[in-house]
Amino acid sequence: MNKELRSMLKKMSIRRVDHLPIAAQFCRRIGLIGTVNRAVPSEMEVDVGTVVQAMVLDTLSGRSPIYKLQEFIESHDTTSLLGREIPAVSFNDTTVGRAMDAIFNAGSKKIFSQVAVKAASAFPEDMDMQHVHFDTTSVNVWGDYDVYSEDDPEDRLVVTRGYSKDKRPDLKQFLISMLCVRRNIPVLGSCASGNASDRKLNNELLSRLSEYMAAHGLAQGAFVYVADSALVNESNLELLFDILFITRLPFTYAEAERVVGDAVSEGAWVDVPKKEVPKGARVPAQYQVCDSTVTLYGKEYRAIVVHSDAHDKRRLKRLERRLGESLRDAGDRLRKVREVEYFCREDAEAAAKRLSTKPTRYHSYQLDVKKQVTYARGRPQKNGERKVSSVKYIVDGAVEERTKKINKARREAGCFVLLTNTPKDGDMAHTPADVLAAYKEQHGIERNFGFLKDPLIVNDLFLKKPERIEVLGLILLISLLIWNLMEYVVRGYLSQTGSTVVGLDKRITDRPTSYAMSCMFSGLEIVECEGARQFTKPLTTAQKEYLEALDLNEEQLVMYEGEGNDSGYG
Repeated sequence: MNKELRSMLKKMSIRRVDHLPIAAQFCRRIGLIGTVNRAVPSEMEVDVGTVVQAMVLDTLSGRSPIYKLQEFIESHDTTSLLGREIPAVSFNDTTVGRAMDAIFNAGSKKIFSQVAVKAASAFPEDMDMQHVHFDTTSVNVWGDYDVYSEDDPEDRLVVTRGYSKDKRPDLKQFLISMLCVRRNIPVLGSCASGNASDRKLNNELLSRLSEYMAAHGLAQGAFVYVADSALVNESNLELLFDILFITRLPFTYAEAERVVGDAVSEGAWVDVPKKEVPKGARVPAQYQVCDSTVTLYGKEYRAIVVHSDAHDKRRLKRLERRLGESLRDAGDRLRKVREVEYFCREDAEAAAKRLSTKPTRYHSYQLDVKKQVTYARGRPQKNGERKVSSVKYIVDGAVEERTKKINKARREAGCFVLLTNTPKDGDMAHTPADVLAAYKEQHGIERNFGFLKDPLIVNDLFLKKPERIEVLGLILLISLLIWNLMEYVVRGYLSQTGSTVVGLDKRITDRPTSYAMSCMFSGLEIVECEGARQFTKPLTTAQKEYLEALDLNEEQLVMYEGEGNDSGYG
């Protein structure tokens, strides 16, 4: 190897970046660093906004726990991710801890609200806020976290065991509550103790919901609050008296059972049109809806009864269990009657009548009275007749299904009830199909949050102070905001242009996930030599298609261009 080549190689650095420059550009679009620095001014060597963006990108890398931030920076290109070359030692535990404490003192909930408002202004045409969705998610952690004293306030945030949405009751947790638009883009969020209830968190949010939405320019009555069934209780419904909402009415309320039964028996059902799906995609459920009313706590609400041909598995399983119990009960009753012998037909017929008038819930009887003749011993008479010893009567028959009742029960098992006060006419009018479509978007909050909930993501190194848990929640919420904005922008572009991209397993799709996008850019590296920077190999056609959908170019990924203008775009 000649000296010139050897010298050039010494000056050359190659660092892997994967999909993170894309995420960094979305951080730039929403003005993340500038927004945080305005809220948390400091004289630290590395400003707090840059520390926050580094933690967000570390989280979105999907490979490195947050508490190893310095190691993450050492192995990544800070010029493309943070806008300048920054030594890894600048992100040591002391620096990160100071930044987290400064964020808490400034108010992590307030900071996220400001970041979300900035994001809404950066994507004004995309951020449809007619429907806002509330949900909570649990974040699992290892460790004891016994860092609380008797002097702490009662409402302090506690890492503890609670209802585990991740089926990990062995781990302690804390909760993140989120208010999202466009299905899963958070605009408001905060942390809560691991054992806090969704009912309580709903109540706390509702008391200030109008104030929160006013920050996004939405007056009361200009949005619909969508939440799960934990919303339904007397206190929450009182707070919702002038707020439009959509939720699910649980079957713990007798009104839910009644309205489903009425709809199945005599309701006016309307088919919900199916959406076209790409070839090879899973066929969606077919829905029917029926508009009705229920009365809760003395007030009448709209109740949209929804039937899905993909039956509710839990309710159907419960029904099958009840069918089995009904069949066994009917069989036991018939067997007991069969064992009785009657000396006259009238008594046997009376017994059969009594049994037939007492069917079980889902079964009845097909009964018959049979004559049983017992002959005396000995030879028949010369005329061939045998001497009768005794004559008795028994009830015989079989158990039959009550077909109409079972069919009705099966249909009811495929039904659920949506509770709403949205009007049928006017600017905020919702048809039953509109109510269903809005509620179906509720699942989006959890769907893309799984990779943020690895129990290895945090340890007590950063959480020695309970206040830092709230800051961790801020980092996770911003990460979720960036992750889902990327997905939403790509899908919006593909929908508008009628185009497709390559998704997971090389499938062609018009609805790729952010995860599929991250896989597409896996292994992307940047080489730098004497100030010149470029990717180690040309971008593929599929990667270029994603960049076009994201409104980005190769130069932006190679070089971070700062915070951009007030709109969030550079």
